[in-house]
Amino acid sequence: MSARGKFIFKVLGITISSLFFLLYIFYQGKSIIEGPLISIQSPINGATITSSLIEVRGISDNIARISLNDRPIFIDEEGFFKEKILLSPGYNIIKLTAADKFGRVKEQILELIYRDYDKENSKTTKGS
Repeated sequence: MSARGKFIFKVLGITISSLFFLLYIFYQGKSIIEGPLISIQSPINGATITSSLIEVRGISDNIARISLNDRPIFIDEEGFFKEKILLSPGYNIIKLTAADKFGRVKEQILELIYRDYDKENSKTTKGS
């Protein structure tokens, strides 16, 4: 192999290695760039609920702390959380807040309507 071929091969090797190194750094730093993530799996936002006790379930990523209605909750090793909460009759707002170690905050609002159909039906049958 000529000296020029060795030089081209060396430059190509360094370039490819540098590219892989930069891609690896970007991939590992993606979670730092994105900040905290929250995904509520259950219940669905805007749903009408017939039970006063519900379980809020979801998953979070890149967080240092998380709270439900300003009360700290716990997550497992994979980032899953589940917390039971009592609803008031009518319209309810549930606030889920997560913060990462850099102080960036993400907030999710869950709006639910609690309607007790058994009480409503008993009122209409008593009045008839």
